Amino acid sequence: MAKDLDVICVGAAIVDIPLQPVSKNIFDIESYPLNKIAMTIGGDAINEATIISRLGYKVALMSRVGKDVPGDFIINACKEDNIDIRSLHVDPDIDTSINVGLVTEDGERTFVTNRNGSLWRTTIEDVDFSRFHKARLLSMASIFNNPLINGPALVKIFQVARENNMIICADMIKSRLGEGLEDISEALSYLDYFFPNYDEACLLTGKTDLDDIAGVFLGCGVKNVVIKTGKKGCFIKNSRERYAVAAYKNAKAVDTIGAGDNFVAGFITAILDGLPLEDCGKFANVAASISVESVGATTGVQSRQQVNSRMREYLNS
Repeated sequence: MAKDLDVICVGAAIVDIPLQPVSKNIFDIESYPLNKIAMTIGGDAINEATIISRLGYKVALMSRVGKDVPGDFIINACKEDNIDIRSLHVDPDIDTSINVGLVTEDGERTFVTNRNGSLWRTTIEDVDFSRFHKARLLSMASIFNNPLINGPALVKIFQVARENNMIICADMIKSRLGEGLEDISEALSYLDYFFPNYDEACLLTGKTDLDDIAGVFLGCGVKNVVIKTGKKGCFIKNSRERYAVAAYKNAKAVDTIGAGDNFVAGFITAILDGLPLEDCGKFANVAASISVESVGATTGVQSRQQVNSRMREYLNS
């Protein structure tokens, strides 16, 4: 059967309010003026979906939002970026999650979030399995991010994806409820590509060496391990290949919110383009480098032409 979707992104769709720049003494000052405070879309799944769509592929978002002003903001943003939201669950009984991001001058950040919002209420019931046969690739935007999509739920989602011959990808965050590797090891066995960052991977595996970390995940059955190493770039390993892919060096970071999501979106785009594995890492690094130069998770990358231009610069350098 023909595939009329390229990617299905499952995970969080929330609103970010980045405050930048702030310092560690913010609470010592009665009034803390900033040049700009604005709402932006946020959450792993909508971030990935937005960038993948801007880079030219057809993508559907599966998540849960409230029937409220932030939920409407998300829906309108999806329409502007041509994201398929036919399977987006609008729930009138919950609040759309909002993250307030405190971003320092060097681009590092922490979040203040609503523990009772939509991110915490999203379940496997928000995954529209009836559409899996229509898509080429599934991205589980972050293991552990939606606490109710636990290990058994992930296994079910990935089983259905495998039955429909989808490429299966997943990112992750640090576990919210104390889950460990044993809680997701079966789910990992279905993954074609796994995108943890270095700190997350260290915590989950108990290892610190990149080869050792990748070896643990390969031992779980992951086919390709892609570890995001921040300013260094990324490390990629499978049973036959191993690459340390350098980052684009000339980016001027102002906000790292969403950089990992932009990286994953870039990597997925390169997979769909049919690029070799190392080149996928290069393209992903370039997408991430553009994202950190603007405040907000999806304000940096705007078009394929923009990323292609920097990719040429990166390769020439």
